[in-house]
Amino acid sequence: MYEKRIQRVLEALEAMGLEQMIVSDPDSIWYLTGYYVYPFERLFALYLRRDGNHKLFLNRLFPVPEAPWEQVWFSDTDDYLSILAQHVDGTKPMGVDKDWPARFLLPLMAAYPGCRCVVASDCVDDARACKDAAERDLMRTASAINDTVMERAMAFIREGMTEREIADYIVAQYAVEGCDAMAFQPIVSFGAHAADPHHEADQTRLKAGDCIVIDMGCRKDRYCSDMTRTFFCGQPAAKHAAIHDLVREANERAEALIRPGVPLRDLDKAARDHIAAAGYGEFFTHRLGHFIGQTEHEKGDVSSATDLIAKPGMVFSIEPGVYLPGEFGVRVEDLVLVTEDGCEILNHVDKHWRSVG
Repeated sequence: MYEKRIQRVLEALEAMGLEQMIVSDPDSIWYLTGYYVYPFERLFALYLRRDGNHKLFLNRLFPVPEAPWEQVWFSDTDDYLSILAQHVDGTKPMGVDKDWPARFLLPLMAAYPGCRCVVASDCVDDARACKDAAERDLMRTASAINDTVMERAMAFIREGMTEREIADYIVAQYAVEGCDAMAFQPIVSFGAHAADPHHEADQTRLKAGDCIVIDMGCRKDRYCSDMTRTFFCGQPAAKHAAIHDLVREANERAEALIRPGVPLRDLDKAARDHIAAAGYGEFFTHRLGHFIGQTEHEKGDVSSATDLIAKPGMVFSIEPGVYLPGEFGVRVEDLVLVTEDGCEILNHVDKHWRSVG
């Protein structure tokens, strides 16, 4: 499995005219090797070479990995940047991660002034974007947990509860389900707070007529889920119920288009045009979706600006919304997996509006 993943990255490097790359993102190193540490401020790197002479650069504080490649060890008091420089080819262009800290990159560039460094993260990110069979199952599992916890949260909600109470309940239920962690802090928004797509849950209490936006995700066996549903405490205003129907329809229209070969910008357009036709286009204030996997936001998006084409194995969100400042907001979000002949919607909680509490 790991050999196949590395081969995909090497092929992408070759297409860029590169023979070597330093991979420093811990999630990407795990993806390529199965070995994970979080290095804090320390150097941690996988050096890939087209000739297969790969190397792992490792601090002795961390456990010994099981890997077939050469392991280059150092301690905190060693001149580890000189050690790194001695093992790479300073005569040829070097691919580097987009987020590699300047404290590591600049000394390497100083050691090899003639070495051209190129941001080559796309070689790994594009490979990570198309999930293999094992990853698809992990994404399904994380999303199934999200469905279960969302249903529990709906049953838990009562008028008078605070946003924070519901958010804390969601976190506790993830622990019950054996999750590694949250993918992100749950967003729970009542009433006018829902007009802020990234509102942080506070001590606001739920009252009759409020909308309730819940955007939540867990992390299970390293892979993340993400889903949003919007409910109402009691009977919603007719206008608010109609807008919820509009947003749900926009979500469904975009999802109906998904299949290999479709430009992702077309999905954004389908959802955005539907909302705009009803007069709410200016209130749909964000892209339609983002990619997801080991982290809740991975490289790639579903927007009018993307050039990406749907490919089997891609997993991304479809999350249109309408946000009326000072009044209310609604968002409906699923994760979708592009299959060989269409798409699989990973979330199964009913998307129609419901009264809770």
